[in-house]
Amino acid sequence: MALVSQSGETPPEAAKAAAQLIVSETTEARVLKGDEKAAALLLALGPDYGKPIFDELDELEIKQLSRAMVRLGPITQEMLDDLMIEFVTAVSSNGSLAGNTDTTERLLLSFLSQDKVDSIMEEIRGPAGRNMWEKLSNVQADVLAAYLKNEYPQTIAVVLSKIATDHASQVLAVLPEELAMDVVQRMLGLDPVQKEILEKIESTLRTEFMSTLNHSKRRDSHEQMAEIFNSFDRQTEARFITTLEENNRDDAERIKALMFTFEDLAKLESSAIQTLLARMDKKELAMALKGANDAVKATFFENMATRTGRLLRDDMEAMGPVRLKDVDEAQGRMVSTAKDLAAKGEIMIMKTKADDQMVA
Repeated sequence: MALVSQSGETPPEAAKAAAQLIVSETTEARVLKGDEKAAALLLALGPDYGKPIFDELDELEIKQLSRAMVRLGPITQEMLDDLMIEFVTAVSSNGSLAGNTDTTERLLLSFLSQDKVDSIMEEIRGPAGRNMWEKLSNVQADVLAAYLKNEYPQTIAVVLSKIATDHASQVLAVLPEELAMDVVQRMLGLDPVQKEILEKIESTLRTEFMSTLNHSKRRDSHEQMAEIFNSFDRQTEARFITTLEENNRDDAERIKALMFTFEDLAKLESSAIQTLLARMDKKELAMALKGANDAVKATFFENMATRTGRLLRDDMEAMGPVRLKDVDEAQGRMVSTAKDLAAKGEIMIMKTKADDQMVA
C-alpha cells in the first residue's frame, strides 16, 4: 500500500494508511519513549513527508532513529492517534520550535537564491556574523591596526570604509599619524570599489589575518561557559552553578562574574533602561517583570511614565499565576534585546562586578 495515494492524500490520511502497515489488532498499547516516538512518527509520515525531516538530521541522528525503528515493533491505532495529538500540541506550543540564524537561513534558501539570502542575512546577523566586515568589527582596534599598517594606504581606506564607523575611528586613532592622515585623504576621495577587488581584499584578510588570529587567540573558556549558562533556564542554571560551586568555587565565581543576567538589566543607566523599555513588547515585558524581584521591578517602574507603569501593573495583576518557564523565556528575550541594542551602539552594557565593559 502506498503511503500517499495518486489522488493526493493529506498528511493525516497518509499517517492512517501507514498505521495500517504497522498496527496489530492484538497488540496492547504501551508508552513510547522519546526515540520511539520519533521513529513511529517518521514511519507514519512515510518517505514523502518524512524525507524533509531526515534531510535536517546528521548521520548519528539518522542511525539512532533507524535503530529505534528496527526495535519499534507493532504500533496500535490508539498509540498512533495519541502520538499525533501529542506532536501537534507540542508544535502548537512555545517550546517545540527554535528560531535562530541557521533555521531561518535554511528556510529562506528553500525559496530564495543564495545571493538574496546572503544579502538578507548580512543585514540581520549579530556582530559575530559570518560576514568578513562584521568579523573585523569585533577584532580589537590595536590588533587590526597592527596588521593594516603594513598594507597599502588605499587598501586600509577600503577596509575602514567597510567596517563599523566607531571601530574604524578606533583603528585610525592607533595607526601612525602620517599613515592615518594618508588613509583619511584616500577615504574622502574613495570611489566605489569594484566587486573583484573587494573580493580579493576579503580573501586576503580571511587567509592571512583572520585564520592566523583564530589560531593564535584562544577564546577564554570561562567566557564561553558564561554564555552557555546564560542560555540555561533559571532552574538548570542554578543546578549547574550550585554543583560547580561545590567542586570548584573559583571557576563558579569567574563564570558568575562574566554572566549577564536579567537582574543586571536593572544596573544599566536610566537612559539605557528607557531605550530597552521602548523596544519591548508590553505583554512580554509584563511577563518578564512578573517574576522579577522587588528591587528590579522598582528600577524599571522608576524609568516609566506614571500612567504606563500603572497600566503595566494592572496587566501583571490580570495575569494571575504564570509558569516559571514562561517568565524565564521572557526575561531571556529581554536580555537578548538589550545585547542587540548594545551591538548597534544604542545603549552601553557594563558589568558592575568587573571593570571591563561588556559589549554584546
